Amino acid sequence: MTVLSRPSTGPIYLDYNATTPIDPAVTASLLPYVSDEFGNPSSGHHYGRKPRTALAAARNRVANLIGTSGQRIVFTGSGSEANALALCGVVRAAAVERPHVITQCTEHPAVLESCRALERNHGVDVTYLPVDGEGMVDPAELTAAFTSRTVLVSIMSANNETGALQPIAELARITHEHGALFHTDASQLVGKLPVDVVALDVDLLTMAGHKMYAPKGIGALYVRAGVSLEPLIHGGGQEHGLRAGTENVAFAVAFGTAAQRAAAALEAGEPERLRRLRDRLHDLLREALGDRVMLNGPLRSRLPNTVNVSIDGVRGKDLLAEMPGLAASTGSACHSGQAHPSVVLTAMGLSGRRASSALRLSLGRWTTGEDIDRAAEMIGSSVLRAARVSTV
Repeated sequence: MTVLSRPSTGPIYLDYNATTPIDPAVTASLLPYVSDEFGNPSSGHHYGRKPRTALAAARNRVANLIGTSGQRIVFTGSGSEANALALCGVVRAAAVERPHVITQCTEHPAVLESCRALERNHGVDVTYLPVDGEGMVDPAELTAAFTSRTVLVSIMSANNETGALQPIAELARITHEHGALFHTDASQLVGKLPVDVVALDVDLLTMAGHKMYAPKGIGALYVRAGVSLEPLIHGGGQEHGLRAGTENVAFAVAFGTAAQRAAAALEAGEPERLRRLRDRLHDLLREALGDRVMLNGPLRSRLPNTVNVSIDGVRGKDLLAEMPGLAASTGSACHSGQAHPSVVLTAMGLSGRRASSALRLSLGRWTTGEDIDRAAEMIGSSVLRAARVSTV
């Protein structure tokens, strides 16, 4: 895959898990569908033909990225909407009195808040599984949580803060043995590592365009054949009858192009390139700061682009404020500006002090070795400068 030039200048960007820049090739692909090819894809006349064809092609490209067919892809307005459709759709379609759902305590807020809404508004019972010190779910804990009323398990594929990769195929197998459906929020995984929904044996899988170089405002839900969902939005029957409303053709085309480019990047070895840069960043920080740098999450079973470290003696929020030349985060972008430590890190058993000292550094398509060297030097210098000031 040809890697185009960096889309913008400014601070070093190491916050790809929050959102990705739109790939220039993706932008180019969507422009005709906000200008000349403006037609409604449901229209039978001339102006509807190209949008309809483009929408079908985009659906197939997204499907190809995860090893399925376009008939199984439902475009949504975001990953959060796809999660809500999966959770609420299964529960509302279930022929079970007081359905039971199982998830984990470190899920993205899009899943956790959907579960809480189901508890609050629909009388659903929800079990929130704990995680261990690396953020991993114990399959035995899942097995023990099932009841005769369990209709759905929802466990994210890759954690957005630590990059921890859950054993999705094993968890899906256990779920099916107990007669329930399995959903995974794979927004952080798809495009970063190969994904095959057949091998994973999942029933529902969430994707988000803005996590893979497409615009914000487009997501998708994979729905396995035979899975019954109650739509959140009723109307004209678009998206296989699961999401009414005239389709956002331009952003669907963008998502399709992004999926096509992601497949090419995976084939070209992008995960290994990012893994090398990620480990180089971690090693440079350890060289500069020694044992003050503590990795949060698993060493091996994590996304190739993600390193979450706590640096003893300095709050992550304060450190970032001292480095205007680096764009990174202390955790999920959905919690930015909040004073309390990361829910994910505290659920892993980390102290409030260590959780407050965390930095999430996530790499992507335009990250270079020079970026990594400069970021490591910037972080190391800022930490050492803060230590000197504190001793004066």
